[in-house]
Amino acid sequence: MATIDSETVKNLRERTGAGVLDCKKALVAADGNMDKAIDVLREKGLAKALSKSSREATDGVIFSYIHGGGRIGVLLELNCETDFAGKTEDFQALGKEICMQIAATDPAYIRSDNVPAEIVEHEKELYRVQLAADKKPEQVWEKIIEGKLGAFFKECCLLKQPYIRDETKTVEELIKAVIAKTGENIVVARFARFKIGGQPTASC
Repeated sequence: MATIDSETVKNLRERTGAGVLDCKKALVAADGNMDKAIDVLREKGLAKALSKSSREATDGVIFSYIHGGGRIGVLLELNCETDFAGKTEDFQALGKEICMQIAATDPAYIRSDNVPAEIVEHEKELYRVQLAADKKPEQVWEKIIEGKLGAFFKECCLLKQPYIRDETKTVEELIKAVIAKTGENIVVARFARFKIGGQPTASC
């Protein structure tokens, strides 16, 4: 049996949009063969999300969620392609789950490319100062900075965050699983989080 390393799993995830565990299982079933693993995922309907992610989503639903005895509130615009998909049980459940995720984790952005360039550069500069103070060799700085930025995006970007009910998958993977079920593209358009005594957080 072929050894399945993390890089192979990552490549399969990038090509299909399927979750980590699903990719591992598919690679084991395909004895490490990437093309066969993709076929395994397609047979299970788990690789459909990738082909639909470029389609326009102009319909959808605005969800609301109140938490903590009325101390935290979330508004979420979740888009899909048709009114029919927006009314499905899977889509409705997804909207509620994402609202709870936002209430619990308070993300500032939807995706990593929404983070302003000046904020990313500021983070990089902080990391460089830390690395210099730790006397790390400069030739490894970029690799370390890339890892630290990844952790930064996981904290502040909704789609990169670990899903609060199952941290083996991200919010993005949660959405892709529902895309596979509904057969339509689903997009988080925007959200706002309100907390008593605090400033509201609105997505960019």
